[in-house]
Amino acid sequence: MLKHRIITAVILLAMLVPALLATNPLYFTALTLALMGAGAWEWARMQGLHTPWSVLAGIAVAACLWALRGLDIHPTQFPVIFTLVVLLIWGPGLVWMLRCGLSKWSSLDRFIRLVLGWCAIGLAWLALIEARTMGLNFLASVLALVWAADIAAYFGGRAWGRRKLAPHISPGKTWAGAWSGVVAVSILAAVWVWADLASATTDLSLFSVIWQRLHWGAIPALGVLVTLSIAGDLVESMVKRAAGVKDSSGLLPGHGGVLDRVDALLPVLPAALAMSMG
Repeated sequence: MLKHRIITAVILLAMLVPALLATNPLYFTALTLALMGAGAWEWARMQGLHTPWSVLAGIAVAACLWALRGLDIHPTQFPVIFTLVVLLIWGPGLVWMLRCGLSKWSSLDRFIRLVLGWCAIGLAWLALIEARTMGLNFLASVLALVWAADIAAYFGGRAWGRRKLAPHISPGKTWAGAWSGVVAVSILAAVWVWADLASATTDLSLFSVIWQRLHWGAIPALGVLVTLSIAGDLVESMVKRAAGVKDSSGLLPGHGGVLDRVDALLPVLPAALAMSMG
């Protein structure tokens, strides 16, 4: 298993790093779109669509996103779009799903479940592409926030975890782990803001941007992003439990599927953009 994880990680990095560094954004756009199309396929499978319909669904979602990206959407509209995504979809949607649990989710009409998932995937991809245009430092800091929250939650939960966060969905997650994630991200943010100031870079990180915009309000903003990161992970765990699967797919040997790798990013990306733009 470890060997497969390492090999898969090396292959992914060999594709993603050149795409990130390329001067032509088309490579990054196409590669991430292919990954999100695969995520849309995984989502369709978990909602009960079988081959070839799930494959066609993944291709259709990717094609729609490509067409949407080609529309003449002025950058000033993005803050409104991403804010609405967070307030109208992820905010109440996460609360409803985590409160109601497996039975209520499974009782929803399949078409509704499919559309909700595809919208979440598509809007996260649009936020990802916009984050890349804001600079490598910005995108790296968004990814690092999610990774830091996840790693700190794991070790903090193992060390101090007693009270379960959502035992009916993910028995391994604890309140201590969640608070560990908040502390770790706060430290990461402080160090990153200092590094940005010390280097006098114009390619600002997420942390520097929200500090400049919100000042001390950046602290609760980071708490919101960490909460969304944890909630995104919990929601995918709940959906997998409802589908009776351990991983979203076996597309990434040793890692599961695409959605297993990006679940926490789905709500964080639009929320980070909403806080940073405007």
